[in-house]
Amino acid sequence: MSKSCKGLAMELVKCLSESDCIKVENRSFRECAGEKSPSIPSECVGLRETYFNCKRGQVDMRARIRGNKGY
Repeated sequence: MSKSCKGLAMELVKCLSESDCIKVENRSFRECAGEKSPSIPSECVGLRETYFNCKRGQVDMRARIRGNKGY
């Protein structure tokens, strides 16, 4: 069974909530996480990619056999 991605999700939400995309532009988390905006810090972009790879690893059978590369 693969690891849970809950820790990465919480870190991503925390990072996005402190970004200008949420604070200044008053956009939703889904909008800010879904696109590449200059108002999102590079650490949030890295967390987003890691979280998406973690979720993909839970679905992909090859990754289940090899182990999850997430958190």
